[in-house]
Amino acid sequence: MGLSCAAGAVLFALGCIFVARIFLALRRHEARKPGRQGTVSVLVVLGSGGHTTEILRLMDSLSASYAPRHYVIANTDRMSEEKVRILEAARTKGNTAPQHTIHWIPRSREVSQSWTTSVVSTIYSLLYSIPLLFQLKPDVVLCNGPGTCVPLCISALILRILGMKKTLIIYIESICRVETLSLSGKILYNLSDYFFVQWSTLQEKYPKAIYLGRLV
Repeated sequence: MGLSCAAGAVLFALGCIFVARIFLALRRHEARKPGRQGTVSVLVVLGSGGHTTEILRLMDSLSASYAPRHYVIANTDRMSEEKVRILEAARTKGNTAPQHTIHWIPRSREVSQSWTTSVVSTIYSLLYSIPLLFQLKPDVVLCNGPGTCVPLCISALILRILGMKKTLIIYIESICRVETLSLSGKILYNLSDYFFVQWSTLQEKYPKAIYLGRLV
């Protein structure tokens, strides 16, 4: 009886510690400021078409202090890699060593894919995302809506919960979203550290969101 009570107490204590870790992980952390504390490594999630165009436009506006830059692309995306290489070539102009890497993971959800199979493919993508995040340990995960960002952001949260790295998650909803959030946005609304929208109508519906006008 005494042994059972002791075991129960230990399990309860471990459960409380785990819940506390999750609570602390979901709290906002002070962002690192480039220049004051060295460079800031960024993991950038690319989607197909418009998502890639928007996020690369944003990356082009960031200073060289945001480095290294780790670009993650879905393995079925045939266009984003070339766009990244063009952008990075323009940034370095042959004067400095490359400050970026490119990685591929399975796409978590295709357009018009069913909900049932999306769960399976997202879990499959997560199996690749976790070791990638554990390897890179970026300071920031930056994304704007492609389904591939969900397993990567979950992996960043796991890093934080385990106390291995306080990676900030910054989500910028696509400019195309005027009245409703994307599926990725709905999932990450309460999981991201900073959640930006580009239309005031969205900020009115989602009070946690930050509205600064058009960002990309």
